[in-house]
Formats: sequence, C-alpha cells, structure tokens
Amino acid sequence: MTVTFLTACRPLERNSLTLAGSTAFQPIVEMAAKGYNLRHPGTVINVQGGGSGTGVSQVQEGAIDIGNSDLFASEKKGINASRLRDHLIAVTGITPIVNPKAGVKNVSQRQLVAIFTGKIVNWRQLGGEDLKITVINRSIGSGTRNNFEKWGLAGHSSMVAQEQSSSGTVCKIVGATPGAISYIAFPYINKKIQPLSIDGVKPSMQNVKSNKWKIWAYEHMYTLKKNDKNTRSFLNYMMSDYVQQKIIPKLGYIPVSSMSIKRSDNGTLSSSEGSHKNIARSDTNRP
Repeated sequence: MTVTFLTACRPLERNSLTLAGSTAFQPIVEMAAKGYNLRHPGTVINVQGGGSGTGVSQVQEGAIDIGNSDLFASEKKGINASRLRDHLIAVTGITPIVNPKAGVKNVSQRQLVAIFTGKIVNWRQLGGEDLKITVINRSIGSGTRNNFEKWGLAGHSSMVAQEQSSSGTVCKIVGATPGAISYIAFPYINKKIQPLSIDGVKPSMQNVKSNKWKIWAYEHMYTLKKNDKNTRSFLNYMMSDYVQQKIIPKLGYIPVSSMSIKRSDNGTLSSSEGSHKNIARSDTNRP
C-alpha cells in the first residue's frame, strides 16, 4: 500500500520524498510524515510498504530516498552496506501469536522451534486444545521473519507454509483461524490474537529494553551516503524529541535512546549509553 501526504497552504516549490520497506515500521513513518507536512507545506511524502528487503534494495538502486528496514543492510544478500548510511530510529519487539482457541499462552523456545519446523503439529501436544497447528509465515525478505527466525527460532528456518506480505494481514488470518500461529511486531497486537510468552518471559516493552525478551529489531532508515537536504531534514525530524518521545511510544515502539543495551548485526551486545545518538536533532519542536 502507498500512502501520500501533501499539505500545500500556499504556493511553494514542491519537494518530494519516497520511502519504502518494512511494514512493521510503517505506522511510525506514516504518522511522522503527517507531522512533517504541517511544518513543511508543499512537501510530498510517499510512504510504501513492500518489506525490509525491498526497502534496502530500492534505496541502494537509487529508486527511493529512504529504505525502511527491520534488518541490518549487511544481513541482506546483494546489498553493499558500505554504500549506505544507517539511521537507527526505533526498536520494535516481535512476538509469536496464536488464535486464542489454541488454549496455550506459554511455550519453551525448544517447543517454538518444533512448531515452526513441523515437529509439533497439534496444540494438544502442548496441553492446549485438540486443534491442528496452522503456521502462517511472513514473506521471504521480511525483516520481521528474518528477526523471528534468528532470535525466536535460534537460527532455524521456518517450515514451508502460507506466506503473507504484511503484518496486518497476518493478524487478520490468525485471529480468524482456530489453531493458527504466526509472529508480528508488538504494535500490531490486538484483542483477537494471543501473544505467546517464551520460557515464562512475557513479550513486553520493558523486557525488550533489558534484552530479557530477545526477539526484537531496530527500525532502520537507510539512505545513500550522499543525499539531499530534503532527506536530511526528514531524518532530523525522525530523531526530534516530538517523534522520539511522543509518536514512537504512542504507537507501541521504543525510542532507541530508551534501550539499556545495543546489539550489533552479529548479535554482540554492549552498553547503549551515548551510542544511539546518530542523527543531530535540529528539528525538535512539536509540529
């Protein structure tokens, strides 16, 4: 889906920005684009989904201005990460979800792997209802899928199963299908689906901040190293106090500055103190 934001209160030179990629990141980008338009009349901002892989690939090709991604560029095949600049905007937790009729609220990581690799096929095997397990995957190239397999499934690949290209569609299918299981970013959780705890740890923002809940991802905005003033202006707005302290928490994400740890693309952990301040905050007032 493409969302275009345009505000033109008076004749101005029209500027445009095109962003594409992660659907997990899309709610932040769309809301921020509305606020940015209030301060920059005449700017056209095209916000598209398509998945993290699409975002990183298209920005490398110069087809878009900003690629939104739940992946580090170095994790995507065919991407020369040295050509791109990484702007860390937020963090999102990712959780396995089930249809509530499954009757299960907690699994071990070993059991989770067994479900997604086809070794456990009925919820009765886990103390739940006598329902066949239906696995719903995100599409290949999805940052949500990549991070779920890497951190939730301990590097195991999910079995071949139905694939969906957006988090919203996954929620609808799981909510309507008894026995279904999938995974989504925290902001998409709703009353029609049941998030699963893993080894007794609940999928909460507080547990993400401390890395007690390990299935989480950075929300990256990638640009070419040489970019124009409009791109830089929008990136500064994304790191403004208003976006970081108002929009991001309101939508169920975590500002990067709130993380107590930092995680590299290879999983190395370090203290986050001062390390997430990667964009100058020159546009800090409320729109």
